[in-house]
Amino acid sequence: MKSLFITGTDTDVGKTYITAGLAVTLRKMGIDVGIMKPFAAGSAQKKGFKSEDVEILSKAAQVNDPENLVNPQFFPMPASPYTAWKTMKIKPKIDSVISSFKKLSKLHQILLVEGMGGIMTPILKDYFVTDLIKEMKISSVLVTRTKVGTVNHTIMTVKMCEKYGIPIKGIIVNDFDSDGYKTKELIRDLKSLTGVPILGIIPFIEDMGDSSMYKIFKKNLNMKLILK
Repeated sequence: MKSLFITGTDTDVGKTYITAGLAVTLRKMGIDVGIMKPFAAGSAQKKGFKSEDVEILSKAAQVNDPENLVNPQFFPMPASPYTAWKTMKIKPKIDSVISSFKKLSKLHQILLVEGMGGIMTPILKDYFVTDLIKEMKISSVLVTRTKVGTVNHTIMTVKMCEKYGIPIKGIIVNDFDSDGYKTKELIRDLKSLTGVPILGIIPFIEDMGDSSMYKIFKKNLNMKLILK
């Protein structure tokens, strides 16, 4: 079955929001969509999933897959898996993540895998998010923003994907920065400088309900290219 790895140019570019929106849209298109966040970190929730991000994604996809599959490893500190390992002596479990990924990908028509941080977030000393994507053998979708500096971050992310041989489905611009680039200029430059398709621009919305998200994402994203 098809799987996509949703990564970002940095932390806090809106990967969870974009992944949730994609999950809602695919579901409303009649596609059985699953979600996965291999590694999550931060303060654990008292109810439901430990990770708030995983809670959001599961609700968006309306799936009841067990936590040990959708989020194989949670670190109780806001840091990369590598930093959590060195600080808390909790070693990242790559084999468990890959095993969970293979199981989930067989349960759904399409599986959306949300990464942690940016493309070079360290998991082990010589193992980064890029290595994880490559081991999963799936294409990536890059989430970027409009804030000044994003062109540099986006180009570096594309270059690292190319270096590791990771196919890039395209770039989604998350337009939530009030003081960023004008989107018309930004997509012009990103297309010219990277050669990567722009899948769409998602505007900032306050209503995170299914109907609102579906309307915005279906209108603003090239879903045919995403599913190709």
